[in-house]
Amino acid sequence: MEIVIRRARSEDAAAISRVIISAVRESNGQDYPASVIESVVSHFTPERVAQLLDERLALVAILDDEIAGTAALDGNSVRSVFIAPQQQRKGIGQALMARIEETALERGIDALLVPSSITAEAFYTRLGYSIVREQHHGEERTIIMTKPLHRSPPL
Repeated sequence: MEIVIRRARSEDAAAISRVIISAVRESNGQDYPASVIESVVSHFTPERVAQLLDERLALVAILDDEIAGTAALDGNSVRSVFIAPQQQRKGIGQALMARIEETALERGIDALLVPSSITAEAFYTRLGYSIVREQHHGEERTIIMTKPLHRSPPL
């Protein structure tokens, strides 16, 4: 089972949308009310995802010739990290985040911010992110987390 990480392309928009919507409904749906879930889902139509691909560095994880996950870097912020529910807990999220962090370092970014859902807080904590503050948008609770980035010393 090899995970291939590559830059997202415009033709990936529909598949990325499906991954995000299924992850939001199945995974985040356990932590947020239906009204919040449907509001979030409305922001990830294939058309909107195609727009986002032009605005951010978006990555996809390919597993068994299908898009299994996605993540994006927008300045110093990590955005839209979602893994297809049936592919979760296979290291895909960790692989995407490693590539995001590596790319951020290459761009001279020394710390990343991530607006985390309640659902993903433990995942980011395991990766070394710490809580900065919480934000509330109506019923939606977002946990702002950060992680300083350091270059590995040469061997």
